[in-house]
Amino acid sequence: MKRKPVLYVVTIMMLGLLVFAAGCGNTSQGKIVEGKVNVVTSFYPLYYMASEIGGEEVNVMNLIPTGVEPHDWTPKSLDLQNASKAQLLLYQGAGFEGWIDDFKKGLDANSQVKMVEASQGINLIQTEESEEEHDHAAEEEHDHDHDHGGLDPHTWVSPKSALIMAKNVKQALSEADPAHEKLYEERYQVLHKKLEELDQKYTDQLANVTHREIVVSHQAFGYLARDYQLTQHSIMGLSPEAEPTAQEIVKLSKLVKEKGLKYIFFEELVTDQLASTLASEAGVETLVLNPLEGLTQEQEQAGDTYISLMERNLENLVKALK
Repeated sequence: MKRKPVLYVVTIMMLGLLVFAAGCGNTSQGKIVEGKVNVVTSFYPLYYMASEIGGEEVNVMNLIPTGVEPHDWTPKSLDLQNASKAQLLLYQGAGFEGWIDDFKKGLDANSQVKMVEASQGINLIQTEESEEEHDHAAEEEHDHDHDHGGLDPHTWVSPKSALIMAKNVKQALSEADPAHEKLYEERYQVLHKKLEELDQKYTDQLANVTHREIVVSHQAFGYLARDYQLTQHSIMGLSPEAEPTAQEIVKLSKLVKEKGLKYIFFEELVTDQLASTLASEAGVETLVLNPLEGLTQEQEQAGDTYISLMERNLENLVKALK
């Protein structure tokens, strides 16, 4: 069978991406509960941390619904109403929530909500895009309200950064509700231990792998790569909606073959068509590497958490790099 030109295949894949993004829903999660500390979180990792540390004293409402990719989401009026009545709003920062400034302006004038940036204290990664590429990416992402501003915001994908984020969440809860500070500290210590154990697993199991380069669909693993001495190559940019050129696909295919890599990584919340196209071009297979920006419906029903999904990521990394 005659192989279709790479440019033709990439064009078809891009059309598929647009259709997929257009089909994503946008609904809010949760409602205000009187008598509890109401906390609004901007996406799943912060929802997980706030729930683990907050326990029964806290009502956590996650803005982005299960199954929706954060880059496809924009706030609605009900989100503003809930946030205006809440005591605390936890957001990632570092440019991840491009809508946050307008969101602040839309809050009720008498709102007492405290907004806390969870990525504070983390050594943020500057993107490696050229000025021309960054200007184009910023223009594209501005249309989707997700301009990362030259920073990689995906800190939570590394356990080392997650440890700092969890501490920030604990501190925010303690300041919002000093009466239960001791309980928050106790639960934080439990989560801190889980994250430390996760970090140690990553350190130990990635120490002696044969390969140290990963090819991913979405440039979301910079902190993971930095902290565990890996090199990330991405098909798309910081936004999973960024469009690769046919030349970039060919270049990555050549790299995969030259390095002897066996897998191309993709994520569940966006279509895997481009990763599959590259894998076919390079003669390798695909494997999941989850950026944990949100849960799928299946993961939520199965009781998956940040910890279990990060452990699955590690299993797939070891499999791909051995």
